[in-house]
Amino acid sequence: MRVVSLVPSLTESLAGSGWLVGATDWCSHPAGLEVARVRGTKNPDLERIIGLRPDLVVANKEENRREDVEALRGAGVEVLVTEITTVDEAFAELRRLFRDGLGLAPPGWLAEAEAAWDLPPPDRTLTAVVPIWRRPWMVVGSGTFTGDVLARLGVRNLYADHPDRYPKVGIEALNRTEPDLVVLPDEPYRFTELDGPEAFPGIRWCLVGGRHLTWYGPSMVEAPARLRAELFG
Repeated sequence: MRVVSLVPSLTESLAGSGWLVGATDWCSHPAGLEVARVRGTKNPDLERIIGLRPDLVVANKEENRREDVEALRGAGVEVLVTEITTVDEAFAELRRLFRDGLGLAPPGWLAEAEAAWDLPPPDRTLTAVVPIWRRPWMVVGSGTFTGDVLARLGVRNLYADHPDRYPKVGIEALNRTEPDLVVLPDEPYRFTELDGPEAFPGIRWCLVGGRHLTWYGPSMVEAPARLRAELFG
């Protein structure tokens, strides 16, 4: 088969199949991946994708735009769209991708990831806000994979009940929530020690890898241990 991925974490999942011929410019894993690049998740180069003659394009409901999916399907390209808002959905959709999309047995790392996430209830809980952007400030809201990851580890997102998935919230309002912790990932906005923590004076903060917090794929094997170490220190 010839496969094009429009989702960075699924690109990493598919790379081992040997069938990947195209991926977005944001697909950074695995390192050294040599496939055709088809621009971004929100502005894919549809002509180039079609020109790659894929048997399957892999997309995601949150990452990719419906109009791009419909345009590809209108051109006769098969598109498999995943929808993932929880850890359990990630495992189910990854199995569907390999079984139904590729006709392959699930890779060994998927069983390892499921075992890694078979966690007992957390013995302590922290409250947190999780910025994903600044100028304007945006945070993780309701119904997200990231929120479920944190909840399983014992971190309660203070915006988990917000009607929006990624609400814009002013920095004054964020500080007024008085969270135990501010979780600062390195994507989509790259927060660093010098860019982000200074906006939350007096509140504990931690930098985490966005690949472990927001990606579903091989990174899920090491994500629980890595994130717990970073969140609870």
